[in-house]
Amino acid sequence: MIEPIHSLAFSMQANRGVYAVLFGSGLSRSARIPTGWEITLDLVRRLATVSGEECGVDPSAWYRDKFNKEPDYSELLDALAKTPAERQQLLRQYWEPTEQEKEEGAKQPTPAHRAIADLVAKGFVRVIVTTNFDRLMELALLDVGVTPTVLSSSDHVHGAMPLIHTQCCVFKVHGDYLDTRIRNTPEELSGYPAEFDTLLDRIFDEFGLIVCGWSADWDEALRCAIFRAPSRRFATYWAVRGEPGDAARQLIEHRGAQVVSITDADSFFSTIHRQVEALEEFARPHPLSTAAAVTALKRYMSEPRYRIQHADLVEGEVEHVLSEIGIDKFPVQGGPPPDAAQFNHRVKAYEAAMTTLVAMAIEAGRWANDDHQEVWVRALQKLASGQAQDGGYALWGELTRFPATLLLFALGVSALESTRYSFVQRLLSAPIVREYQKTKQTVHLLPPKCLFEKDSSAKLLEGKENHYAPLSDWLHERLAPQLERRFSSVKAYELAFDRFELMLALAYSANTEVGEYFRYWAPPGAFGYRDENQAQIISSLRSQLAKEGDNSPLVTSNLFGVTADECRKQLDALEEFIPKLKWW
Repeated sequence: MIEPIHSLAFSMQANRGVYAVLFGSGLSRSARIPTGWEITLDLVRRLATVSGEECGVDPSAWYRDKFNKEPDYSELLDALAKTPAERQQLLRQYWEPTEQEKEEGAKQPTPAHRAIADLVAKGFVRVIVTTNFDRLMELALLDVGVTPTVLSSSDHVHGAMPLIHTQCCVFKVHGDYLDTRIRNTPEELSGYPAEFDTLLDRIFDEFGLIVCGWSADWDEALRCAIFRAPSRRFATYWAVRGEPGDAARQLIEHRGAQVVSITDADSFFSTIHRQVEALEEFARPHPLSTAAAVTALKRYMSEPRYRIQHADLVEGEVEHVLSEIGIDKFPVQGGPPPDAAQFNHRVKAYEAAMTTLVAMAIEAGRWANDDHQEVWVRALQKLASGQAQDGGYALWGELTRFPATLLLFALGVSALESTRYSFVQRLLSAPIVREYQKTKQTVHLLPPKCLFEKDSSAKLLEGKENHYAPLSDWLHERLAPQLERRFSSVKAYELAFDRFELMLALAYSANTEVGEYFRYWAPPGAFGYRDENQAQIISSLRSQLAKEGDNSPLVTSNLFGVTADECRKQLDALEEFIPKLKWW
């Protein structure tokens, strides 16, 4: 019998973004933020103190004797603080850490909060519903570079973007402790504003549900919202310590939920996070298969008699990549409009499919002779051409060229460092024939700044929202594990990466006519803000041209000019252009 938690991990990994998380006070227990019952007992102690009495070790017994009924959090709070503003001031001490608590690490995001935040950052979770007033979830999300859309009042919900357009929505159905409109009393918890009900109906209908740390005992309006949900298109998983209460059991039966027995919220979400990551890693090509492909490639490049085997190996891997990223799996038409979560999901899927081909390309950049180079040029052309599908979302169509950009950098950085200028020129000047569109050279289609029509598209990349050259930085980071070991230091790799991007800019301008109505432009990259690298690279190119003149490989390869003088003019134009880039 498969454990429910294993089923959940499989389902989350296979269905990115379809699960919403619903949690209550149990999630913040290890942060030493008290539960509603613990706050109730503390309020009883305070009531006893102001009454001049001692409640002893059992405040609830004192309350029963005093008032002839069980202490109730909501009723007690309503009696002690008559207005929402008074309740807010009374309660905030329970959520804001003192200096000593900060030193002890109390009232800070828990491992559960951080596991959920990382699942959000990686696109597995998009919606979080919570009855908690604290801000631990928001803090955990900010720590992983996610700025959530937080909804805690009717006006927030009314003006919110649709869920499909947000990377993460945190819906605080009882409010935020810094807002006087928090909901505590039975009357306040008996019903939600119409805007809340409408959004909850959508969430519980359209998303699967992971419930943890919520007893369901006190929240009548939230229970009603779950009972109203007509659909169970995705499963519900309900994590409990011990046995669920009557209210929770009714919801579990109604929703057909899978019950997951847990020791605590931290271990539950940490386990899910670990298992989902393991499944993601499993989905990537096995390192041994990649290593075997690289070993075979080196052998085939070592002797002319293996020319056919080399071509078959490369072309076979290209076909494998295309089968993994084809429009049948990642269509450009239909479905909801692209958002950050979907964008990053596709990027990572493309990268996973390209793992072996990129490793092979790094070796080919160093060692490929003329015959081998032709095979790699064809591979680049095939990837850049994509799989034609007329119409659809422009962003998805543009993103289909991303694997070709990844391949271009794997080949180009390595080839340029090995002074294979002619190979680089062949890669950059290769014509890309695209159905329904004009044929262009790779240098006009594949540089990071040329990949997307809108500059904002690349800023959808996780953690790159505020970067000057987001896609350049992304490529630099993604290729580092395989390319860095080819260089003497991390700095040497960075310099080689910037050198290739600068060469892309020079080749672009050299192959682009500047007429009466068109000003000079070249695709900028990370070299634009790494001033020291930029100056060093340009100085090196000028020295090489001055020393070797028209005999320089820079000239004989026709990489960015057919004479040394023409190459110098291109360098002059680029140096004049870079300071004008306003987006730096």
